[in-house]
Amino acid sequence: MSRTIVVTGGGTGIGKAVAARFASDGDQVVIIGRRADVLERTAKEIGGVTALPADLSDPEQVERVRTELAERFGTIDVLVNNAGGNAEGQSGPGGHGGPGGDVAARWTANFRANVLTSVLPTEAFRDLLGPSGRVVFITSIAALRGSGGTSYGPMKAALHPYAFDLAAALGPRGITVNVIAPGFIEDTEFFGGTLDDERHAALVAQTHTGRAGTPHDIAETAHWLASPGGGHVTAQIIQVNGGAERGR
Repeated sequence: MSRTIVVTGGGTGIGKAVAARFASDGDQVVIIGRRADVLERTAKEIGGVTALPADLSDPEQVERVRTELAERFGTIDVLVNNAGGNAEGQSGPGGHGGPGGDVAARWTANFRANVLTSVLPTEAFRDLLGPSGRVVFITSIAALRGSGGTSYGPMKAALHPYAFDLAAALGPRGITVNVIAPGFIEDTEFFGGTLDDERHAALVAQTHTGRAGTPHDIAETAHWLASPGGGHVTAQIIQVNGGAERGR
């Protein structure tokens, strides 16, 4: 039976892979993100995917999306909160300032980019989740071991206790809530094309498996958590990093 799957940050990288994995089952997939052109291109590439452009850090836009979801689908079965990124250093349309800004500006930027973009849609959509629904948050290895002095890791870490509380609140409805914390994942926009060969090799060397992760790795984990086989797994952090968080 076809399900309705909502993937935030679904235009590229991990979100795109997650959307494609569920679409391959014949599910109705909705991708949400700020860049309408990117979403539309991805929706056409995957096929059978609905694109809903929105800035999920804006409560008014989140409410608009909620209304559209309710009108089109009634209920949703799976919500994958993937939107985010390290806002420090970004500028221009959609950016939030750079490392030269003050501490408050930099931390607020990553709060908006990584906390609000998950919390606002989750709170807005939670009443649309049907029985046996699934909520998955994509955070980061940085939430567990730090992010080199930026506010990115702490903001991702803020989602962990939120997910635990949400799991307790939604559990009586048969809904599970889990976190996937990826390590280094290739073929994403996270590093903005700035990752040199030396840094790439260093990140791979941190793993026990001797390779970088892929968006497919995360998509398969999200798909399993949303399957009947993952029905008794909730309030957990699933690390997908090849053992890198444990160190060498």
